[in-house]
Amino acid sequence: MKKSVFFGALTVAGLAAGGAAAATLDDVKARGTLNCGVTTGLVGFAAPDANGNWDGFDVGGCRAVAAAVLGDPNAVEFVPTTGVTRFTALASGEVDLLARNTTWTFTRDVDLKFDFIGINYYDGQGFLVPRDLGVSSAKDLDGATVCIQTGTTTELNLADFFRANNIEYQPVPIETNAEGQQQYLAGACDTYTTDVSGLAATRASFENPGDHVVLPEVISKEPLGPLVRHGDNEWGDIVRWTLNALIAAEELGVTSANVAEMASTPTGNPEINRLLGTEGNLGGMMGLDPDWAVRAISAGGNYGELFEKNIGEKTPVGLARGLNAQWTDGGLLYSPPFR
Repeated sequence: MKKSVFFGALTVAGLAAGGAAAATLDDVKARGTLNCGVTTGLVGFAAPDANGNWDGFDVGGCRAVAAAVLGDPNAVEFVPTTGVTRFTALASGEVDLLARNTTWTFTRDVDLKFDFIGINYYDGQGFLVPRDLGVSSAKDLDGATVCIQTGTTTELNLADFFRANNIEYQPVPIETNAEGQQQYLAGACDTYTTDVSGLAATRASFENPGDHVVLPEVISKEPLGPLVRHGDNEWGDIVRWTLNALIAAEELGVTSANVAEMASTPTGNPEINRLLGTEGNLGGMMGLDPDWAVRAISAGGNYGELFEKNIGEKTPVGLARGLNAQWTDGGLLYSPPFR
């Protein structure tokens, strides 16, 4: 049943994506808002507050694109999507951009006709268990009930891990993180599995986070990133280079606090000048004005600022930079050159 739902969604998404018109930039400008697909609610990444205002790491990426294109980081309509509905929402044009903790895979890129425009978070799948379960390794989960979101890469990863270790499990299918959290806390499953970052965010929302443990095993590679419809290259370039601008800005020392000053006059660094539009015409090559990156960085800060504010070690989510540190700090993160 789960597989038929999942692959049914892929087929619909693939057919719709194949016929998508390459005019997203024009549509966004005419509409005056960016429709951004996000999760239904994941603390630190994308979640609405009591007043319905969205915030989080992925939300910040959406706002940066809106600022670059429309000049207003608040000109965004956030569309909650599940693991099953997200691809159809993008393929059908309901959203212009999907920024929803989505793993870059071969089939999603090639078969579904989507373009991943970069990696904004290097992750891997893990397991969350109650501390009093007394489990210290995922290999001790033989016979466990496992809460798992349908329509995600975690389903196949889970099956592969348990088969490789010759242990059994009983899946408890869920559609949203909120449902998974509810089922897990209610004792309907022994463990909840998803990306480690998602487990950290989920645990941060618990009344007693210390009563729960993320097990040490990371059983997959989950390169997460925003994606757009295949064939709309102009729009893909804008989203891609907005993300790159945030990454490059951190490396170059450009922040939300100093970007306006640095953009007021050319600096001694040609890369900064090209990024901020005081030299060359990179914005014009994408149909944007010279200040597009200045607005994107001003919207919520560079990559490091977004990370630390929403999911960093000083937040309830408490994630270290790890692989998501700049390449100069031993991580995997860097932007192609702005030239």
